[in-house]
Amino acid sequence: MADGSGRIIFTVSGCSLGRLLVAAKGRKVTTIAFGNRTATMRREYARRVPGARSTHLPPWFQRMVGRVRQLVEHPYRRAGIPVAPAGTPFQRRVWTALRRIPPGSTETYATIARRIGRPAAVRAVAGACAANPVAVAIPCHRVVRTDGSLSGYRWGIKRKRLLLAREAFAHS
Repeated sequence: MADGSGRIIFTVSGCSLGRLLVAAKGRKVTTIAFGNRTATMRREYARRVPGARSTHLPPWFQRMVGRVRQLVEHPYRRAGIPVAPAGTPFQRRVWTALRRIPPGSTETYATIARRIGRPAAVRAVAGACAANPVAVAIPCHRVVRTDGSLSGYRWGIKRKRLLLAREAFAHS
């Protein structure tokens, strides 16, 4: 269990992309999100996930937060962060496909749709990317439009551009 009671635990800390929220249950990360204001992120998360707590965080969780922070700073490294995001079966198929995109590479929404056997579901793939609750560990930032341009990113295009630039730099 996450904290001895099976509840979701979370914290908000800083990183180079702003504020970073990490939540876990059962020693698996359920949420990695970026934001700008700690108080706002805490309040909104606690409202969305009643019963989640952010005090008395166990040592394993503190180490996990450190691993997540390292992944944010170095998204080209494979951190092996165990994730358990809530989502529909379709979303989970998309997220599994996203985890197979190598660091430093990008794929299109259409390519992901074909890869999961749903070539006509390009918009649904984009929707699954937008619903991804686990930034960076499920690298939806690596998905681009067919013409190669950047499209929406739940946590802002600027953050997407920075993550992709970090990966490209590491592979150059």
